[in-house]
Amino acid sequence: MKLPVYLGLLHRSEQTLAASFRQVAEGHGAEPDVYHLCRSLADQCEAHEQALTPVVDRYGEVEEDDEPERLHADGLAETRSGPVGLLRDLQDLYLLASLVDITWTAVKQAAQGLRDRELIDVVERCEGETRTQLHWLSTRMKQAAPQALLVAD
Repeated sequence: MKLPVYLGLLHRSEQTLAASFRQVAEGHGAEPDVYHLCRSLADQCEAHEQALTPVVDRYGEVEEDDEPERLHADGLAETRSGPVGLLRDLQDLYLLASLVDITWTAVKQAAQGLRDRELIDVVERCEGETRTQLHWLSTRMKQAAPQALLVAD
């Protein structure tokens, strides 16, 4: 069974996304909505990690697969400055959240195959919250794009 590989990917991806949300919050603190929402979304990612704990206890977790370079995403080590920097940082968050979202989808398919009601419940809750994160990121990028791309520095 390869479910532990994807549980490990999901666990690491949620950790990476939480840390990246915090990085963007701190780096763009002058934008109050970005600061507060990114911190809240980081907390949400950490809650997803906690929700996975009983599942990982039951099925295990592979921390390093035979193709680790293909099953991970790097988080934001630093933020960019200015309006274009904000747009790019939000875009990076969107890419990370997309990885988390599609990984939840794969794990959900496995949970349904296993008929594991507890795992299905965890996935449905966390997957829905991840989709809300993606929706906010998309909306915030739409808001930031005209300022970033059309106004001269």
